Amino acid sequence: MDLYGITLSIGHLYGNMYFNSAPVTLDEMSETMGLSKTSISTGMRTLMDLKMIDKVWGKGSRKDLYEASTDWYQNFADYFSIKWRKAVETNMHALNKSLCEMKELEQEGLEQGNDQLVTIVRRDIAKIGDALQYYRWLLRLIDALESGEIFKFIPKEENPQS
Repeated sequence: MDLYGITLSIGHLYGNMYFNSAPVTLDEMSETMGLSKTSISTGMRTLMDLKMIDKVWGKGSRKDLYEASTDWYQNFADYFSIKWRKAVETNMHALNKSLCEMKELEQEGLEQGNDQLVTIVRRDIAKIGDALQYYRWLLRLIDALESGEIFKFIPKEENPQS
């Protein structure tokens, strides 16, 4: 689970749920793992945010039930889509803001006849453009992960054998 940046205790929680044959409550997980209900709840929330577990309905149960998602391909796609999209959007916002500031600086350099400044700023504008181009590509990769289109290019294994 380290690949997903998940702590050892949350990894154990997921593993316990993955090998459980039925949906579980927070109380059951707390008892099974010997952890506080608060710790289990926090871990469950983390796993739900990462789409690695789902809240499910259970006949006759008034408590929330949870079960692990067993589609590891989808777990991978969801996890990296969530993390990468957030990072890409943050970085693109910062780069676009910097790009606006750099264009203003370029205009000032042109108005002042400062060719050295204009040269440096234009070089930096090009570098920002390269970064934005990369992030637009990364967004397309994220879209392909989210839509499942990636599996056309790198198919899932059918009936994988251990």
